[in-house]
Amino acid sequence: MRSAKDFFAPLAVGAPQPVREVPARPTRMIHFFDPSNPKMAAKVPDMIGTVDVLLGNLEDAVKADNKLAARQGLVDIAKATDFGPTQLWTRINALDSPWVLDDLTTLVTEIGDKLDVIMVPKVQGAEDIHYIDRLLAQLEAKAGLTRPILVHAILETARGMVNVEEICGASPRMQGISLGPADLAADRKMKTTRVGGGHPGYLVRQDPVDGDIQGQRSTYQQDLWHYTVARMVDACAMHGIYAYYGPFGDIKDVVACEDQFRNAFLLGCVGTWTLHPAQIAIARKVFSPDPADVAHAYRVKAAMGDGTGAVMLDGKMEDDASLKQCLVMVELAQQLGAIDPELGEQYEAARASVADQEA
Repeated sequence: MRSAKDFFAPLAVGAPQPVREVPARPTRMIHFFDPSNPKMAAKVPDMIGTVDVLLGNLEDAVKADNKLAARQGLVDIAKATDFGPTQLWTRINALDSPWVLDDLTTLVTEIGDKLDVIMVPKVQGAEDIHYIDRLLAQLEAKAGLTRPILVHAILETARGMVNVEEICGASPRMQGISLGPADLAADRKMKTTRVGGGHPGYLVRQDPVDGDIQGQRSTYQQDLWHYTVARMVDACAMHGIYAYYGPFGDIKDVVACEDQFRNAFLLGCVGTWTLHPAQIAIARKVFSPDPADVAHAYRVKAAMGDGTGAVMLDGKMEDDASLKQCLVMVELAQQLGAIDPELGEQYEAARASVADQEA
């Protein structure tokens, strides 16, 4: 058993102090790129500031004979690029692969000062995070880094799903968890070949009208991932880290993509993966609060005063629980406004309009 106090001591001599709170930085869209693809690599500088996170992918989407080129490509890009407000993440190869150890030793020692987060695929339990935690501390000490690199797990197996709470609390490095629907579906033996999203066969049917089971009956498609996302969000919230929707594979179906992203946002996810430029604008729209909702949040905040009691606004009761919900919205709007000038103007206008009404 490990003492709770040990979580805030470096796991290697000379390693940086562990974080006590995950930095609250906007991560609405985690945009994947293949560092071994020259065309994608050339677009990286132009994407800075247009996405919250740029992620150099070394895992599944990169063919085996391109693994070394992808790793070196990420090193070259990181060394040559000033990422400004955009975070740089990477998804390393799986812990049971022959590439992962070199991924970590190379990236941490050569560009560890540029890397914000390392995404670890197919995490099965806390032991996987403990392995990464210790190794990162040793490499950070070797590289002379002054801040720890954070860790993000991907929920892609049934065992990982069962162990999601202990994964979230396995290390102070834990930044968040993403849903990996394709691998998770395969591991669960779910009968879908889609990468995220719903399935027309997963539905409920209206009861028979007048007992006529062959008559016209409406059907309603259900969300395959509701339980999984909700449990992941609860586990992340419990440990003060962040939950994310993962990939939506049907690039052309931007309507269903927006629906799936919004479901995740409403359930508590703070962002999602974007696999194609067409999905960036969708993620920005969905994971940024509507200015009207922000204005309402400011109204509730102003009306509640010291946060106790209850008030009526537009015929609806608002109380201390309502205020807590609204403060989440206000805080997110302030964070996004600081990095997104267009949104910042809209949110400031929402705040100012409420202030004018109160004056």
